[in-house]
Amino acid sequence: MAQSVLVIADSGTGKSTSIRTLDPKETFIINIANKPLPFKGYKSKYTQISKDNPKGNITSAASAAGIIKAIKHVDEKMSHIKTLVVDDWQYMSSFEYFDRANEKGYDKFTQIAANLAMVAKMPKDLRDDLTVIFLTHSEDSTDINGNRKIKAKTIGKMIDNTLTLEGLFSIVLFGKVNKNDDGVLEYGFETQNNGENTCKSPMGMFEDIFIPNDLKYVKECIQKYEE
Repeated sequence: MAQSVLVIADSGTGKSTSIRTLDPKETFIINIANKPLPFKGYKSKYTQISKDNPKGNITSAASAAGIIKAIKHVDEKMSHIKTLVVDDWQYMSSFEYFDRANEKGYDKFTQIAANLAMVAKMPKDLRDDLTVIFLTHSEDSTDINGNRKIKAKTIGKMIDNTLTLEGLFSIVLFGKVNKNDDGVLEYGFETQNNGENTCKSPMGMFEDIFIPNDLKYVKECIQKYEE
């Protein structure tokens, strides 16, 4: 069983940038939005996998079927890959919703939720030495008591009523930007629930509530905890 991590963050808070510290020789990225990676030199580190470039380490799959196929390929055919990043995961549901916009009724929402759950649960059937990291956007919502809650972005209440995405993960980090005493912005991840977000992690896995937005560091903390 592979380890899985969900990272939730607003756009522009360093979510995708956190990939920069991972070793590209051991990392594969599923770039759902098919957009440039936000760090210097990414083109030399991550090249598109294809028939002509079978050793490539990035693909732009967007549908649930395409993402599942890519994950299985990495698991079965690319044993040197130790970290699999699914970037901008929320667009998988958004694109499916747009593709099915003309369909009437609620069945499409149930299927979209089922596809989300199916992809989220895939790490349970993958090899033990693989870590799967899902990066997704956040959204503001309210709980049943009217209290503010920041959670993983979905495409509406029909999905939320069917699926609690964070409940499928034991490690959920929340991207945040803080300003230090010198007025310098610090990009990082919260590791424990602050009463308003849905992040969580096993007790003792991370030394601090606020850690750098560094996925290599996140992996090291997880490995140290598991040992």
